[in-house]
Amino acid sequence: MKILIADDDTELRGLIGYALRQAGWLVIEAADGAEALGRFETEAPDLAILDVSMPRMTGLEVLRKIRAAGARTPVMLLTVRAGEEDQIAGLDQGADDYVTKPFSPRTLLARARVLLRRSGAAPGAPPPEKVGSMLLDAETRSVSVGGGDAVRLTPLEFRLLQFLASNAGRVLPGERLSGHVWGHRGAGDKQLLKQLVRRLRQKIEADPANPAYLVTEQGLGYRFDPEGHSASE
Repeated sequence: MKILIADDDTELRGLIGYALRQAGWLVIEAADGAEALGRFETEAPDLAILDVSMPRMTGLEVLRKIRAAGARTPVMLLTVRAGEEDQIAGLDQGADDYVTKPFSPRTLLARARVLLRRSGAAPGAPPPEKVGSMLLDAETRSVSVGGGDAVRLTPLEFRLLQFLASNAGRVLPGERLSGHVWGHRGAGDKQLLKQLVRRLRQKIEADPANPAYLVTEQGLGYRFDPEGHSASE
């Protein structure tokens, strides 16, 4: 596996790079955002680890350009800011994980392994899956509703929708959904899950305020209606 690590902190970048190399991965380093974007384009890494605050181009700007180019490479953001709004901003741009400094190299390695497993490091993407009136395409992380045009989703949005679709008709507690999307560290973070559900509804619902597919079951969790009948119930 080839990992890009971009951070203007030379000491921290070296520490992370050492840990990644010890794990047996090929490491590409960049000292600022512009260099990170250039190395991403030429090296095609399997995972990008980007510091949010970098000179010449921030990690968020690099992420936006990566996603705008259609790259589905998993991206982990590093930051000293632990605020919820900062996390939401990163996730909105298509980040797959968000790590707050300081952190242990072992923790970063474990989360990098999770992202690589989820990214489809295994060859061959599954064919599009039809669930009720929806068609989910894992290869492009897109969904079409009722035969309409395909809508691109962020990695987290698609992960949530895919999990809900695989449990269609069942009420899933928020903690279980958060745990699936973000791992155990996300379990119980109700606000982040609400934000993710809201963004997903904006993309799949004709009327997000009166959802037909992604239904809130008050006090219980969320339920996915594959035919979209819930709005008229």
